[in-house]
Amino acid sequence: MSNSLSSKILGGNLVLRIAIGMGLGILLALVSPSWAESVGVLGQFFVKSLRAIAPVLVFFLVMASIANKEFGSDSKLKPILVLYLLGTFVAALTAVALSMMFPTTLQLVDSPDGLAPPEGVAQVLKTLIFNLVDNPLNALSNANFIGILAWSIGLGIALRHAAPSTKTLLNDFSNAVSFVVKVVIAFAPIGVFGLVAETVATNGIGAFVGYGRLLAVLLGAMALVAFVLNPLLVFWKIRRNPYPLVWTCLRESGVTAFFTRSSAANIPVNMGLSKRLGLKEEIYSVSIPLGANINMAGAAITITVLTLAAAYTQGIQPDFGTALLLSFVAAICACGASGVAGGSLLLIPLACSLFNIPNDIAAQVIGVGFVIGVIQDSAETALNSSTDVLFTAAVSMAEDNK
Repeated sequence: MSNSLSSKILGGNLVLRIAIGMGLGILLALVSPSWAESVGVLGQFFVKSLRAIAPVLVFFLVMASIANKEFGSDSKLKPILVLYLLGTFVAALTAVALSMMFPTTLQLVDSPDGLAPPEGVAQVLKTLIFNLVDNPLNALSNANFIGILAWSIGLGIALRHAAPSTKTLLNDFSNAVSFVVKVVIAFAPIGVFGLVAETVATNGIGAFVGYGRLLAVLLGAMALVAFVLNPLLVFWKIRRNPYPLVWTCLRESGVTAFFTRSSAANIPVNMGLSKRLGLKEEIYSVSIPLGANINMAGAAITITVLTLAAAYTQGIQPDFGTALLLSFVAAICACGASGVAGGSLLLIPLACSLFNIPNDIAAQVIGVGFVIGVIQDSAETALNSSTDVLFTAAVSMAEDNK
């Protein structure tokens, strides 16, 4: 009975249920604005749940991933890893460029006035350094994500030499927290219903104009990376037309990932495609799972675009130095993105902290992310997962051509 109930809560088509929740929220706001404002508590409860679980998720997920990760010794893994990290950083830079070309503001509920923006990159770096050395318990309790990330990385590196039983315990904690996140996200349709109803009732249907523009910037950046920048990186490796390989990866991996919305769930698909491409099993059996954890171009784009949208909404105009720093932070954050649907949204507060944007505002931006996530998260996962095979194949082909 409990297993059946659990499968009903966690299973099903989340995209369809979020779309239905979004539609019902708009309908309620148009029919009865007073009731719509009342059910806004559902959205607030959902956002508060995300805020509560996000710090614990980042801490255990990153620490367990580093402590348990086996990178292998084959010489081909290093250039694949370089492509993963370079592609993620280039994606973040692309998102910064498009966000500055098409700045987007959002309609948020209860936005505080008098927010003091950072005066430049020097102040941002000072804040960053101070947050890095925060007490770990204080960082967790205050949701200081930069401090959490620093401690989780440091402990993860130290625990790489721990006993196997300790690593297993870390993995169990990570899996347990990830399960709680899945449960919270399973109620996203109800949260989105409340968020949309309250937003439309408070700001009118015009609030979705900003969401549409935001989604256009997100998908535009992902398309630019998938069809222009990734092919350029592949051409740099194989020195011939990259598009046959690009189209194969998008068609056979990207389409599946679009609907599963999980890089981890798409690992068997990517391994099967790697085998059909004639890649060596000892390479792709390591690089594909590794890519599902750290090759997160789509997540970097999501974090960057939504963070800059939050900054523009608060009247903050980032300079070039701060935007460049954001690209680094977004790329690092993306590597710690959860494997569950919408996992990259939980890391937005970390990037928002660079601009002194409060967690309350960052949490509302996460809510906006879930509203547009019907399309955004599917496209993000498709880009992430298809690129795992693309870069693995590119390095393998380059080595074979030598």
